[in-house]
Amino acid sequence: MKREDIINTCVEHKHALIFAAGVATALIGAKVVKSQVFKDTTAKGMAAIMSAKRDAEECFQDMKESAEDIVVDANAETKKEIYVESKE
Repeated sequence: MKREDIINTCVEHKHALIFAAGVATALIGAKVVKSQVFKDTTAKGMAAIMSAKRDAEECFQDMKESAEDIVVDANAETKKEIYVESKE
């Protein structure tokens, strides 16, 4: 069979080839998902994501506390200025 004949046959039956490729992909995907390597890799990825989330939450909490301290200091300065002005 010539190369052109093979290509023409594939073009004529492209829907069947696409279906077969889909089935093959599903079978290979199922094997990959069930493998221990895949499970270990996803577990490590999830652990990294959870660690990053915890670090982000800690950073956010530190920023929140710093902002609250700034607000408290600014209010204290304002109260001092008001108190000093009313004494005069």
